[in-house]
Amino acid sequence: MFRAVEEGDFKEVKLLLDRGMDPNTTDSKGNSILMIAARKGAAEIVSLLLARRANVAQRSPVGDTALLMASLNGDLRVIRELLSAGAELNPKQGWTPLHYAAFSGKADAVKLYLDVGAEKDAVAPNGYTALMLATRNGHAEAAKAVLYADPDVNFRAPSGETALGIARKRNMKEVEELLVQGGAVE
Repeated sequence: MFRAVEEGDFKEVKLLLDRGMDPNTTDSKGNSILMIAARKGAAEIVSLLLARRANVAQRSPVGDTALLMASLNGDLRVIRELLSAGAELNPKQGWTPLHYAAFSGKADAVKLYLDVGAEKDAVAPNGYTALMLATRNGHAEAAKAVLYADPDVNFRAPSGETALGIARKRNMKEVEELLVQGGAVE
């Protein structure tokens, strides 16, 4: 099953499910079939697994969900499917899909999450906001998408860092310019 999901082999996945394979099966690392399909951007397989009642809320041992995994590759079709199936947009603790999308520079996913109600200033376990994560990795388009939502541009992480400070420290002129235009001050 895992090979079929990794290779995006819809027919094989369907055949295995038809033969009784549990759609909530996990690999040796605790990642469900749905998480793997979401990470790969295999929209048809994600749809099939959801139709077969795969648990959209299932977490890996490190706390990842299918929606978090989908956020890393930014496949909007998969993200929409998972959200429609009840995937959690704003968990009370831990990383959010918005954090993952900003971190990986998936600006379209960032926009989608903000449009459907993601908490723009949610603080990740590392003390950073989505704006800070996009900035840290030099993802100007993702940072711009967050800025359109009017976040707290001067938020300080427990370390005292701000998004502007991060941009300056890493010599990311384009992101620094965007932040200053958005009202960031040091």
